Amino acid sequence: MKRFSESLLAAAPESEQSLQMKHKLPLDVLFEDEVLLALNKPAGLLIAPDRWDKSLDNLMQRLHEHLNPTAFNVHRLDKDTSGLVLCAKNTEAWKRLFGWFASHKIAKRYLAITRGVPREKEFTVELAVATNPQRRGRMMVSKHGKKARTVFQTLETYRGYALLSVAPETGRQHQIRVHLAAVGTPILADPFYGDGRPLLLSSLKKYFKEPREGERPLIARTALHAESLEFPHPVTGELTKINAPPPHDFELALKYLRKFAGR
Repeated sequence: MKRFSESLLAAAPESEQSLQMKHKLPLDVLFEDEVLLALNKPAGLLIAPDRWDKSLDNLMQRLHEHLNPTAFNVHRLDKDTSGLVLCAKNTEAWKRLFGWFASHKIAKRYLAITRGVPREKEFTVELAVATNPQRRGRMMVSKHGKKARTVFQTLETYRGYALLSVAPETGRQHQIRVHLAAVGTPILADPFYGDGRPLLLSSLKKYFKEPREGERPLIARTALHAESLEFPHPVTGELTKINAPPPHDFELALKYLRKFAGR
């Protein structure tokens, strides 16, 4: 298996000018070849233009203005979810990859920090998910919904929190968030399916002294990060894996959970 840093298609040397341009872009490029482009989306950024307000900043607008006007995302992430977004540079590659996402042939992996510790180290949630008719934009577990299956592995546990590796085998909207809430361990700071409370250092550290300017949260958004994708390359068929490192707020939360809430 070839990982993104080893891909033959990405091995062609880039000019110094091209590399300098990439470093200045408001984009974090993880991988690029003739047909694929992978970006590390920051939390708080829409992937595509908002349906009601086209002026809102979004990843595709940045991509088209600064790097590639013809590439388009093959899948989506929620606004507050950080991590890997795969794009295709031509229609043929886009159609192939989109079909693989739709038929669940692309292996996706996420990292999630939860409020509460799961009872089991490894567990699977298989609960159908449907639109919540009472709450716009939200989903819910429903026997009348679409089948949804997520595999979880507990990587680390702390007092009242846990770090999970998450592999959704289907791609329903808010699937991971709904499934974790359903088993009693909602994602940290999730405003829809959890309590929405940010993680504060004062909640972890004894004798915390608040700074004059007030306390800033360690992480204040849904603590979910799209970590990796694994799939056959749409042109070569070579198994390709792309990884996205977690952003600063996610790492900061883990740093202080390990330091002050470790078991």
